[in-house]
This record gives sequence, structure tokens and C-alpha cells, in this order.
Amino acid sequence: MKVRQVMDAKSIDRAVARIAHEILERNKGAEGVIILGIPTRGYHLALRLQACIASIEGVSVPVGAVDATLYRDDLGIKKDQPSLKRMEIPIAVDGSVVVMVDDVLFTGRTIRAAIDALMDFGRPHSIQLAVLVDRGHRQLPIKADYVGKNLPTSLKEGVKVHLVEVDGVSEAVVEPCD
Repeated sequence: MKVRQVMDAKSIDRAVARIAHEILERNKGAEGVIILGIPTRGYHLALRLQACIASIEGVSVPVGAVDATLYRDDLGIKKDQPSLKRMEIPIAVDGSVVVMVDDVLFTGRTIRAAIDALMDFGRPHSIQLAVLVDRGHRQLPIKADYVGKNLPTSLKEGVKVHLVEVDGVSEAVVEPCD
């Protein structure tokens, strides 16, 4: 099997714009909303969402990052120990609507770990999840509130999101697993 592109830069931009509109619709505006990306690409998608919301509403919502690394349930079984990426909570989360952002939703374990990490910073009113790609195969009862693209996959496939801010190109691809 070869690598196949499932989203190009324009389709990613459209998905981010649609998700921004859905966030504003569901929350009746941007008041009380905080956007937290899961590093690395989730953080850059969070920044894109912030820019879209600013262009729609004329307000800048707080944006930051929540690193789930130390909250993962596979730390003891990984051969190489991961390093912390970025933890940046711009304002108090107590009583806020926190929109967590990630690039790909797969088993749900990263999101569970990110929620655990976030709870160390306070008690949000609610936590919503936005993902660019939902590829299925959940192992935990986690469902995204906002999805750019639902992409059913085989367990023999991997989904990678590349963003120009990190990779020099914006696309989502499906590729064979190692």
C-alpha cells in the first residue's frame, strides 16, 4: 500500500473554519471559551482556530497547550521515555469552556491523558474536543464534539497530519503502518 493524501491544505483550512463556526454556534459565541491544543500539531490547529474565531467574532479567545505526556498510561511500557513538549494554560480554567484540539483521534488514550493533565489546573465548566481527523478504533469511550473529517481506517494503516508550521506542508495522509 502506498501513501495517499486524504486532505490537502485547502480542505484543512475549510475544516478548521467549519469547526470554528461550530464552536461559536454551540457555545453561543466566544465568551468563556479557552482553546488548548495538544502538542505538537494540535497546538498549531488551536492557533488556527483562534485566528478563525477572531475573524468571525472580532475577539481573541485565549489559546494554549496541554501536554499529556506524563499522564499517559503507557509510560512504563515504552522503550524510549517521551519528553515534555509544551504546557501553557493562559488563564484559569475554572468555570470556562475548554476546547481541546488534536490532529488525529484514534484510541482516545491521548485525550484521556490530556483531560487528566488539564484537571490539575482547575475545574472547567465543560471540556469539548475538536479533532481534524477521526480515524475510529476507540479503546476508551471518547467522542469528538467537532470533527474535520471522519476517516474509517484499517489497523494496518496510520494517519499522519502535516502542517506547514511544523512540516512545511499542510495535508493529511494515510500510510501503511510499520
